[in-house]
Amino acid sequence: MSNISASRSRYNSWGDRIFDTLNVIFMLCLVVVTLYPFLNMAAVSLNDANDAVRGGIHIWPRMFTWENYKFVFNEATIFHSMFVSASRAIVGTIVSVFCTAMLAYTLSRQEFVLRKFITITFILTMYISGGLIPGFLLIRDLNLLNTFAVYIIPGIISVFNMIVIRSFIEGLPEGILESARIDGAGEFATFIRIILPLTVPALATVSLFVAVGQWNSWFDVFLYNSSNINLSTLQYELMKILQTTNTASSSQSAADAFAGAMGGVTAVTPTSIRATMTIVASLPIILVYPFLQKYFVKGMTVGGVKG
Repeated sequence: MSNISASRSRYNSWGDRIFDTLNVIFMLCLVVVTLYPFLNMAAVSLNDANDAVRGGIHIWPRMFTWENYKFVFNEATIFHSMFVSASRAIVGTIVSVFCTAMLAYTLSRQEFVLRKFITITFILTMYISGGLIPGFLLIRDLNLLNTFAVYIIPGIISVFNMIVIRSFIEGLPEGILESARIDGAGEFATFIRIILPLTVPALATVSLFVAVGQWNSWFDVFLYNSSNINLSTLQYELMKILQTTNTASSSQSAADAFAGAMGGVTAVTPTSIRATMTIVASLPIILVYPFLQKYFVKGMTVGGVKG
């Protein structure tokens, strides 16, 4: 009882109370700073476009409307570009994580003679690049222009993700792998049946990295598939609309010209369309993240602890 009373008295001291109060205030400020831009963008997208031009909208729409979203989803290319973005995110994540995990497992084996040389070679690619033009020429020579594979193959291996997964694998008990070998399992069977199930936290963390990168990517579409509308992604369509809205908002009369270019629609403005497209593009990742959060934290911390 005396120990409990002493701990309570220490916890209830003025120093602890001041620290807890300041900590809560700091975290609340951090939450506000983090969430406010997104909430403000959502409020603008749900507000009447002409009213939003007046400004003064913070985290709640002043004149609620769905017109901005109706306009966006009436665009002919939106749903197809969303399908392409979702397809490249799913396929690219699965292929990249699986191949990166195989490489990480190989480089984690102490008996692999060339593990240090190959590891250094891969790490050098993080600091040295061939450049934009040689990269484009390589993609052209590989006949990947105007193909869906150009979204998957060039980024199939990520050195940073490989290091995360390899560190996690090296922290696993060696006895588990030895038991699998004694039972007659080969390297590939050990990787599929033992390594993959045990590295789910690291794989989930890496999957989130890859999925966000694939979903947000638009520059590779601009470089390699800009002439093929069937392979255009949501982010690329967003980029084009943002360019149009930025140009339209550069002069006082350009907003009317923008509305006329969009078929005479006057219920939307460049500001409202920009906000709406941003919410549409970011919402899927925001919805996925809570399901991977526990794996994300564990994968980033446990991977750095060696057993």
